[in-house]
Amino acid sequence: MSDPSPPPGWTPRDPDTPDGQRPPGADASPQPGAPPTAKDAKRAEKERAKAAKKAKRKRTGWRRLLPTWRMVLGACLMLALLIGGALVAGYLLVHIPPANAAATAQSNVYLYTDGTQLARDGEVNRVNVQLSQIPRTAQEAVLAAEDRDFHSERAVDPAAMLRAAWNTATGKGTQSGSTITQQYVKNYYLGQEQTIKRKVKEFFIAIKLGREKSKNYILEGYLNTSYFGRNAYGIQAAAQAYYGKDVGKLTTAEGAYLATLLNSPSAFDVVAHPQGRGRALARWNYVLDGMVKKGWMTPAERSSTRFPEPGKVRPAAGLSGQRGYLVEAIKDYIAGNKILDDKTLAEGGYRITTTIDKTRQTAMVDAVNDKMVSKLDPQTRKADRVVRTGAVSIDPATGKVVAMYGGIDYTKQFINNATRHDYQVASTFKPFVFASAVQNDSRTQDGRTITPFTIYNGDNKRRVVGSRIPYAPENEGQVSYGNITVNTATDLSVNSVFAQMVVDVGTDKVKQTAIALGIPENTPNFDAGPAMALGTMQASVLDMTQAYATLADHGRRTPHTFVEKITKAGDTIPLPSRDPSQAVSREAADTTTSMLVSVVDNGTGTAALAAGHPAAGKTGTGELDRSAWFAAYTPNLVTVVSMMGQDPDTGSLESLYGALGEARIGGGGYPARIWAQYTKTALADTDPVDFDLELMPGANRPPQPPPVDPDPSQSEEETPGDRPSGRPGRPTRSPSTGGQTNGGQTTDGQTNGGQTDGGQNTGGQTTGGQTTGGQTDGGQTDGGQNTGGQTDGGATTGATTGTQGGTTEGLRPPADLLE
Repeated sequence: MSDPSPPPGWTPRDPDTPDGQRPPGADASPQPGAPPTAKDAKRAEKERAKAAKKAKRKRTGWRRLLPTWRMVLGACLMLALLIGGALVAGYLLVHIPPANAAATAQSNVYLYTDGTQLARDGEVNRVNVQLSQIPRTAQEAVLAAEDRDFHSERAVDPAAMLRAAWNTATGKGTQSGSTITQQYVKNYYLGQEQTIKRKVKEFFIAIKLGREKSKNYILEGYLNTSYFGRNAYGIQAAAQAYYGKDVGKLTTAEGAYLATLLNSPSAFDVVAHPQGRGRALARWNYVLDGMVKKGWMTPAERSSTRFPEPGKVRPAAGLSGQRGYLVEAIKDYIAGNKILDDKTLAEGGYRITTTIDKTRQTAMVDAVNDKMVSKLDPQTRKADRVVRTGAVSIDPATGKVVAMYGGIDYTKQFINNATRHDYQVASTFKPFVFASAVQNDSRTQDGRTITPFTIYNGDNKRRVVGSRIPYAPENEGQVSYGNITVNTATDLSVNSVFAQMVVDVGTDKVKQTAIALGIPENTPNFDAGPAMALGTMQASVLDMTQAYATLADHGRRTPHTFVEKITKAGDTIPLPSRDPSQAVSREAADTTTSMLVSVVDNGTGTAALAAGHPAAGKTGTGELDRSAWFAAYTPNLVTVVSMMGQDPDTGSLESLYGALGEARIGGGGYPARIWAQYTKTALADTDPVDFDLELMPGANRPPQPPPVDPDPSQSEEETPGDRPSGRPGRPTRSPSTGGQTNGGQTTDGQTNGGQTDGGQNTGGQTTGGQTTGGQTDGGQTDGGQNTGGQTDGGATTGATTGTQGGTTEGLRPPADLLE
């Protein structure tokens, strides 16, 4: 086969003809096999270099995924152009709006759970003043607190704005980094909503305002629009609300305190919230130190400045009676749970449906009035002037606060007795010690499991064993009980038993149990030591109701709430989750409840029987009788009542001695009677329900053999199990006839006719115990509490020598010495 013909116009090359003699148009390329010329070599070298360069630029593997520097530079330039365009567009499009609704703030409406109106608040207290009327030191204090570089900085701080926007977008909470200009824009032109849209508007309006208005104009507007608490908008209203004077008369210290309030108006009001005093003072000192750093105050002036105590709160007349206490507690709940901050809530326009049950709220107020307030006579009895009362009622299954009593009248006494944290909870803490013992499977120093029938020595001033802290508490009335069961020690609130038990369990474990039940960890005087068993901590009535509600619901804790729903302009505000959790085991909670049932049936809380419903409860009397508590519950309603002593003029805590014409006020007296009337009315439409209890092993067993009590002189560093011999001394209150000995606990009561032979089984509670020979004929009635018991032969004549299973069980002091 012949080769194909060459294409037209192609001149074949004669290999014998030199290049220079080739005809025009002939191909100058070298023929195969011809030696390359210098020109060819140079061309080839260029081609190879070009190919190598191209191969070098070509990326392989993971490098192909990365952008080139040209791409990065281009993207940055594009982003800068977009941001610049957006800033220009935002500046041109966003205009300074008219004043927002906060300048004429609306009212908030609070509703009972049935939808009827509970209260309305929000009347604006505002008086605008010129900057020249505000003392320079007050202006400087505000700048030291909020924006120390105000006069030299720009209107906006982009870095702080981005940080705050990012925290809001990612759900990390609100964070302020705004300049005073931005805050003024938020106060006067926009609102308190923490949204990115609002922050963008704030940014552009602040830039425009900073260009168009002077620094003095902006500072004056900020001082006239800021919220200082106590429903006071602006520094003039704040000066009147806190110090009863015009702004022009504010001292440097007072101006610094008002500046302190801007950070958290409700939390830093040391009158309304005394528990926040430490934080408020720290912030006040921060403000003064800032003034020194800026040269606005000399160190000498700083060292001589003392904290200016603000005046009493003057609440609005529309919040008289219990309405003000309820509204303030609800507002604290909303702010404390970060549903809305207090500034946003103060803007108004919210419709708040609460958990307060109108019928039960009325029943609580009536109970306090009927059982206590109506009997006060401060004109005749000086001690009656100091009497205060607080109460809270919670549905344990839902955690809803259904009723609350805060005081005699919100317009007369501002402090809410139901939420304050300055009174000891006393013996109402003791059930937490036992619950912790069951929860932690705790044992005594000599290895016996702690159950309701474990025997402890209940002698007065008995030294606690196993503690590095020496402690020998007094019993109420200085009574020595000898060896008694935990159940009886609970009935009679024996301090020495629970002081030893808290060491046996471990003070840290007991504290953790109390926290799990619902006591806030930051409760004042919540120290883990032997004395904690006697209730030295200062929890509020609300806190104690929460903890007892956990016991009532078989150890399941549902966080309490005051709020069912919050809406504004048709929008519903999200509420925090309140999922229940098992704080302690059911056995721990229910076994504790079984002992508290005994307190109501046989101990210091018998006044609660008037409610007509099975109940479990505990009494308590604070140090120096400054408070008296009754914390109790039925299966479906938990209520805690506390009476407190406070001087109406000085605010100092006072003893209740002589109040209501009685030598002493105990938790089993007026508080228990208030509880009984309220509970009876609140549950009037329901049938009595018995407790459904699952008890710990051994809770129904007879008492264990008594231990040999240690030598009180032994070292406090004694280890568990090393218990020296020695018997406790015999009790001191007591002849031995009748009552609990012959006809009460020993013969017809707890031993022969009581709990053992004829007691709870045959003749105890039925025939010979509580009915025939126990509580009725030979027990509490004929031979017990009335004839031979607590009256003739009981607490007085025969209350001290009766025995129960070889112990000195049954010792009972006179009623006026019981908690």
